[in-house]
Amino acid sequence: MSVIPSVSELSLLKVLWKDQPLSARELHERAVAELDWSFSSTRKTLERMLDKQMVSQHAQHGVQVYRAQLDKVTTLAAFARDFGRRVMEIDAPLPVNMFTGSKLVDQQELAELEQMLQDWPDAKD
Repeated sequence: MSVIPSVSELSLLKVLWKDQPLSARELHERAVAELDWSFSSTRKTLERMLDKQMVSQHAQHGVQVYRAQLDKVTTLAAFARDFGRRVMEIDAPLPVNMFTGSKLVDQQELAELEQMLQDWPDAKD
């Protein structure tokens, strides 16, 4: 089963998938509009994500920086599966066109996502 991050964890992952490595402060500044919370909340969430191995941390020029450890396409496919099953009660693959126009995935990632969604009935959850 793929790891499904919380909504706030996903917000931080999306920032990292676009540009990494980033310091906690850089992550906070880029995600604050979406999350609308304090810097200490960002730090606490990053600590939880480290514990869950969703991100890695290392020193760069004397500053602790973070990298996403979860694959973007796999994580998005897991979210789509979970949404389809739990929220929409759909037992069939979701159409990949629901991701068309996304700023988060490029054409190659969209093709990978489509394949993962098509393989959904055979996936072991």
